[in-house]
Amino acid sequence: MPLKSGAVGRVDLDWLYCFLAFHQGYRMAVLHTLLTPLRGLCRALLGRWLEYRHVEAQATPLDPTRPTIYVLPHPALSDTLALELMTHREGLPRARGHIDLGGARLPACVALPRLSRGLTQVRGRRSLALDSLLEQLAEHPEQDIQLVPVSVFWGRAPGKDFGFWKLLAADSWQWTGRLRRLLSMAVNGKHVQVHLGAPLQLRSLIETRPLPVAQRKMARVLRVHFRRVRARVLGPDLSHRNTLIRGVVDSPQVRQAIREAATARGTREERETRRALRYGREIASNTSYPVLRFLYQLLRRLWNRLYDGVSVNGLDDVKALAGDHELVYVPCHRSHIDYLLLSYVLFREGLMPPHIAAGRNLDMPLIGPLLRRGGAFFLRRSFRDNRLYAAVFNEYVHRLISRGHPLEYFIEGGRSRTGRMLTPRPGMLAMTLRSFARDPRREVAFVPVYVGYEKVLESGSYLKELRGGRKKKESPFDLLRVVRRLRQPYGHVTVNIGEPLRLSGFLDHHVPAWREHRREARPDWLTQAVTTLGATLAQRINAAAAITPISLTALSLLATSHHAMEADLLKHHMRLLTRLRQHLAGGERITLPTGDPEAWIAHAAHLGFIERHPQALGELVLATPEQATLLTWYRNNVLHLFIDMALVAFAYRHNARFDLAQLRALLGPTWPVLAHEFHLPAEDFDARLHRALDALTSEGLLVQSAQDWERPAGHLESSEHLRLLGRLVQPTLERGYLLLAVLLREGSGTLTRDALEEHSRQLAERLTLLSGLNAPEFFDKRLFSGLLDTLEAQGWLWREGDKLCYDAVLEQAQERGRALFDPSLRHRLTQLVHRQEA
Repeated sequence: MPLKSGAVGRVDLDWLYCFLAFHQGYRMAVLHTLLTPLRGLCRALLGRWLEYRHVEAQATPLDPTRPTIYVLPHPALSDTLALELMTHREGLPRARGHIDLGGARLPACVALPRLSRGLTQVRGRRSLALDSLLEQLAEHPEQDIQLVPVSVFWGRAPGKDFGFWKLLAADSWQWTGRLRRLLSMAVNGKHVQVHLGAPLQLRSLIETRPLPVAQRKMARVLRVHFRRVRARVLGPDLSHRNTLIRGVVDSPQVRQAIREAATARGTREERETRRALRYGREIASNTSYPVLRFLYQLLRRLWNRLYDGVSVNGLDDVKALAGDHELVYVPCHRSHIDYLLLSYVLFREGLMPPHIAAGRNLDMPLIGPLLRRGGAFFLRRSFRDNRLYAAVFNEYVHRLISRGHPLEYFIEGGRSRTGRMLTPRPGMLAMTLRSFARDPRREVAFVPVYVGYEKVLESGSYLKELRGGRKKKESPFDLLRVVRRLRQPYGHVTVNIGEPLRLSGFLDHHVPAWREHRREARPDWLTQAVTTLGATLAQRINAAAAITPISLTALSLLATSHHAMEADLLKHHMRLLTRLRQHLAGGERITLPTGDPEAWIAHAAHLGFIERHPQALGELVLATPEQATLLTWYRNNVLHLFIDMALVAFAYRHNARFDLAQLRALLGPTWPVLAHEFHLPAEDFDARLHRALDALTSEGLLVQSAQDWERPAGHLESSEHLRLLGRLVQPTLERGYLLLAVLLREGSGTLTRDALEEHSRQLAERLTLLSGLNAPEFFDKRLFSGLLDTLEAQGWLWREGDKLCYDAVLEQAQERGRALFDPSLRHRLTQLVHRQEA
């Protein structure tokens, strides 16, 4: 029977398909036969060369007894071989060969196929191996398997050496070709980072969904995981700078600002648009992966020259958030080294360095372009009167946050010249809050960071400024000065991560209705929320402080009249301070120095902070006037950690015995002032008082009876320790006494705030000169300003017009506070005020 032409065509096609399939299978068999020895040779060579860092998910560790299949984000022989070698060396389920599942042989390692890129969209292809795996599990309900996602990064592990080829061959967001991958294996084989994700249990996936849905769900979960890991390690994919700037200028918010600026200035919108583009180029960073790697290598060598080491604590909390949170790092600002050090630490630990808000004063020749390519974006110190600049900057920050770029800025604004945590400024915090309220889909997490130096690089300039010198403007020649200091010892650096703060939870707690008004340009709740947020972050930074041998030396020596102590007494007091700190709750993130007091004193002498004088009756340790002035900076770094115990100790300076009610009445009104100055929670004074009393009693500094606490006899060493501890809070209490004495003498409604601040500052300066003290930070005007802020916030003061007013309650509180001071000290302060008025 003759066949129809269509049938003949189908038969011919069937034969053609069979022939092609046979030919393809024959080719694959031949290729497999030829490539298997070559693959073994590559594995053997790579095994001799490969060094890796294994990063495993913390939440769900790998179960080595369960059938395991590893999944790579894309096909790459180098990644497969690296994974095979790692699993073999560490005794994990093998990634080489096949596993048996219900009679079927499945590959132990598979890769997601590359995305197919069309003209208008990117589509994910199906993985036949993973689809067949799910089908096999569906047919065998008694079987289960764990799917382990694996990400391999070449040239991204810490410790790699500097070199052009390493910069060229290291991983980035772009998929690499075969030649560059071969180069990467040769150059970066000793610097590989392997991330094992949390195992995915496939049985639970197919039991709750039809098979086709489970296949799509599995592929989507894997691709999201790989993208999050890649974003955590490499940062978000960097947009072209010019495109980003053009998008900022074309946004509705900036276009509105352009129209308003054109109307106000009487210019055309085209001219204001060019001005906005100029602002965008002035602000925007130009992050470059090769420059980041270059800076890492440069900084690694710099830290090895400058410091004995860099310790990092608490970074696991950051790694847990990095995948699906927008991270905003908020370090304390003590040195220009802060932002370089934090970026170095994050890069070393496998996290993407943040985009850093830097002052425009750093956008100088040589330094500015390098910082800009390292992730810095620049802002003017003030742009309140330039609404167009403010609109461009706000939109730029919003785009960074919405795209998932980590940020870093200093809530204090400038560097602290006194070593204290400065009052947070609202600018960048307000921008972050507005950006999150505008698009709250991606959670924002603030990461407080405390950086503790044993010797800060700017010691010389800070010393001059503490003595009244003017702040020196930065210049490129500062690099030469740094080079000259490379031979000097600078001790150890500690980077402590504070408790992260999730912004949505913070707003839900403090501003429950924020979502209802989040689309407003400047909602009513913003100002108070920014103030509370800044105070909370400052407290969390302080709660992660690092106590160093230098800060312990400063706390002890500066508590003496002439900055000199017997060496044995100094050792006992330094050890006592560490034990007292351990007694207090809330110190989980605080770090203490290792070693013993003898080593601490020797280290302080080595860094040039003290002098040791042998003497027939025992060694003496002292600080010269210059050293004492510099030590105030390091004392102020950690003074807040002891201020509650110091306040209790100071109460016993003039009084031998107190019961709990007397201490609460005497010290309670003072605590909010101290809490504001030292950025501590003001609402838990009773709990702090009990903990301080328990700590002092346990160390023998107070003796507890049935009803009260008594100081020890004056001839005992514990009495001397109590006196030294109380001296820590004395400068703050003296400042408060001076300010209130001036205000009460002049009367309610007679002084403006500025006049009271300046007059109190002058009296404090005069007191230091008459007392022979070399402590310029004692009369820092900002401390008096903070004191007045607290008194106004607590309702002790209020303004009528521009005058400060008070009532009899303040007079009564000041009268009760007089009991803290012994008669001689009270007489000296009172006489100083009266003579100045006369």
